[in-house]
Amino acid sequence: MNRPGKTAGMRHLALNVANLDACRHFYVDLLGMEVEWNPDPDNFYLSSGNDNLALHKSNEAFAPKQQQHLDHLGFILQTPEEVQHWYNFLNDQKIKMHSQLCHHRDGAVSFYCEDPDGNKVQIMYHPPISAK
Repeated sequence: MNRPGKTAGMRHLALNVANLDACRHFYVDLLGMEVEWNPDPDNFYLSSGNDNLALHKSNEAFAPKQQQHLDHLGFILQTPEEVQHWYNFLNDQKIKMHSQLCHHRDGAVSFYCEDPDGNKVQIMYHPPISAK
């Protein structure tokens, strides 16, 4: 059997989070995602228009760090200037930063910050996919 064609890309991520309300605030109120669906008090499905992020309240028997082994999740921006603007904005909002603004040798520009549940988030301009 031949391999099917390419996928449309990885556009869905589900995170188990301990502080659902604080994480919803971070992704919706600060990063500008919209609530696509809130089926019950323990789940939010968010979107930027071309992706889907599910936030699931963590099972109390397991801390989120034990449930997932995610290094980071990333948000793509259209220009390097937008990355700078987001860096300034999130700093003003007192969001914990994991890096300074970095200009990479391949033309990418990015920084890492942290959501309220301790997940590392990368905000980046990446030339091969930012303009699409």
